Formats: sequence, C-alpha cells, structure tokens
Amino acid sequence: MKLIKVCGMREADNILAVEQTGVNLMGFIFYPESTRLVSIKPAYMPLKAKRVGVFVNAGIQQISFTAKEYGLDYIQLHGNESPDFCREVKKATGKSIMKAFSIAQPNDLANVNSFANYCKYFLFDTKCTGFGGSGKAFDWSILDAYKGTTPFLLSGGICNELIPDLKAFRHPYLAGYDLNSKYEISPALKDAVMINDFIKQMKNEE
Repeated sequence: MKLIKVCGMREADNILAVEQTGVNLMGFIFYPESTRLVSIKPAYMPLKAKRVGVFVNAGIQQISFTAKEYGLDYIQLHGNESPDFCREVKKATGKSIMKAFSIAQPNDLANVNSFANYCKYFLFDTKCTGFGGSGKAFDWSILDAYKGTTPFLLSGGICNELIPDLKAFRHPYLAGYDLNSKYEISPALKDAVMINDFIKQMKNEE
C-alpha cells in the first residue's frame, strides 16, 4: 500500500477522525493566504500519522519555530524555494524535507533533480495560478520524463472517481498520494468516510 497524505487539516475532532482511517501523513498549512491556514495549534494533533508542515516562501526562522511548536516530522516547501534553501531548512530544523513542484509539461521536471540531495520526497502537483489547491489532476504521463530516484507523492485533484486511473498508473518512484480539496466538506474540514473508502479501494492496487 502506498503512502496516503491528507493535507489541509485544522479541526481537532476531524484530525482524530481522519487519523483513524489509517492515513500515513497529515498536512498542516502555514501559508497566510490559504483558506486552510492553521494559526492556532489544534487541541489534538496526530500521534500515529506523521505531521507535515506546509510552507510557501517562508523564512527559515518561521519554519524552525513552527516545526518545534507543532512537533512537525516533515517540512513541505510549496513555493519557489531553491535547492540551497531546502538544504538550509533541513540543517536548521533537522526535519525531512518534501518539495512540491507544479507540473503542466515535461519541462517542469527539468530542475527537480537538483533538489534530490536535500529531499526525502517530492510532491508533484497541478500547475495553477496559486500554490496548489486547484482541485484538478494533471496529465500523469508527463511523469514518464521523471528519471530521478527521489520517491514522490502524486497530488492535484486526487479523488475516489480517479481510483481506476490511479491503479493503472505506474512509476517506479511513486510513493503515495496527496488528498485535499476533493475530500473537503468545507475548508480544512475533511470527509473521513470518503477517505476511508479511498484507502479501502486502493489496498488492492499492488
């Protein structure tokens, strides 16, 4: 079974309900312009699922402070951060780095391998006007052009209706899936039943 990451969490009861579905990673967004912004630490934070802090062009001091305050396991950099910045964040926080890339054409993969030494995972998302959250899938066949060895999570419009296509999609470094807007009841509130159904249906993918 591939990794399942649910991003954009905020409400304590919802965090617990989603964690109980068996997801591996849970994302908390610290980007001020996001409708899913976490500004106050939830009363419950996941204990089994790993905690991922999502930042967009934030400073190292802010990232380091937030990583300690929220007990983050991963730092997801979802902006225009450079390889050197990823290295510095990894050094400053001691956390594993996940770098997101917006994909619309094969050329968007041209520079990803320059990040490989500093990132545990890449996250390939749909290119849009903002920083993620488009709710749309990109053409996954573009990833045939990805020849790196850093494992990646597939993001962008992942939903239960795409399960047959997800099962058919193969890549040697596909590590998992990032779920967000298609599972929302309202911003930062996820449908745990739908997520549980996704996990059950995907268990037979191998």
